[in-house]
Amino acid sequence: MKLFRRKITAKVFFRRPVLFVFLLYFLFLFTSSLFSFINLKLPTTTSSAVFSSTTAFSRVVLEQTTAATTNTFSLKVYVYNLPSKYNTDWLSNPRCSNHLFASEVAIHNAILNSSVHTTDPSEADFFFVPVYVSCNFSTVNGFPSISHARPLIRSAINLISTQFPFWNRSDGSDHVFVASHDFGSCFHAMEDIAISDGIPDFLNNSVLLQTFGMKGPHVCQDVEHVLIPPFVTPVDDVSLSSPENNRRDIFAFFRGKMEVHPKNISGRFYSKKVRTEILRRYETNPKFYIKRKRYDGFRSEIARSVFCLCPRGWAPWSPRLVESVILGCIPVIIADGIRLPFPIAVPWENISITIEENKVREIERVLDHVAVTNLSTIQKNLWDPNIRNALVYNRQIREGDATWQILRALMAKLDRSWRRRIDNQ
Repeated sequence: MKLFRRKITAKVFFRRPVLFVFLLYFLFLFTSSLFSFINLKLPTTTSSAVFSSTTAFSRVVLEQTTAATTNTFSLKVYVYNLPSKYNTDWLSNPRCSNHLFASEVAIHNAILNSSVHTTDPSEADFFFVPVYVSCNFSTVNGFPSISHARPLIRSAINLISTQFPFWNRSDGSDHVFVASHDFGSCFHAMEDIAISDGIPDFLNNSVLLQTFGMKGPHVCQDVEHVLIPPFVTPVDDVSLSSPENNRRDIFAFFRGKMEVHPKNISGRFYSKKVRTEILRRYETNPKFYIKRKRYDGFRSEIARSVFCLCPRGWAPWSPRLVESVILGCIPVIIADGIRLPFPIAVPWENISITIEENKVREIERVLDHVAVTNLSTIQKNLWDPNIRNALVYNRQIREGDATWQILRALMAKLDRSWRRRIDNQ
């Protein structure tokens, strides 16, 4: 009994290190048990530190953190288990899951692997219809054809509307599709045809996740939608350094399709002549690194560049916007009226430069001015890890990443949920 009444002082601990270690170990076991008992959730704000660790303890933290990121959303998503001809059959071509339109694959996988996914349709707020329409690489030039998109989606809707009651009861208002190609829900690569065809009637009441967005009215966004970034393969942040601290030897960079004669074989002017004008004015300028041919190592060129030109193609958006941001190159957006994804998470006005399509001749002057005024400020803004995270899709949803942003946007559309409307009556 005297032992327990003995006053333990700091001197005792130093003289008896074994006792000190034993007490620390006992305290660790006690607190761990307590955490498990009360089902304590670790804070998700520690995720950036967690991902860099390789210890067993950190892997546990990572699993709990990943679960917590989607548990913050009080919604459930049911994913239709469609026949493989609608989705997974297309994955036989490896390009299907890693090209610029591959967000349809990435979002599907991320939701399936998240805690918002439910296998019980009675508790679902939204119904995700996984139809891959951008993986038909049968064209001569190797670009994906989307001519089959409308009939394939129509077929999927016929299937779910005859086998399940959920489409018919809400007229599809709580059903979600991905339209990750040039003009989104209009399902055509040429704007004039896309506008003429419009959005298919069978999608008019649904929610579309699409890469196409304009600030003004446009037929191809005249539907309930969430504007999403194009798919790019994530990069390893550990291998990158801040653009402020990294010497970049390319002042202005662009690699991509540029028509010498802008009137394409289709009879239409590619890029509305913007890229042709860039080529004509800056190809021989030593401050500009302008290349027309494909190069698999183009990301290393972006990582060496201060400014990355992001001119429109057939559509206003391009994957260069995302690739530039995640590699620390300031995007120079040349696409009039473009609306950019996730403006709450990504302050585009603070990390990019916008130049009007008819002001290509001013690019050098504008970039020179930025270089001697607020370059370091823009680079610092650009290197915010939260911004880069918001534009990237991960197989397991991470707090703040692209799929997480989509779920947050769907939270704002819960009034479309048939289940919520019934529960609130």
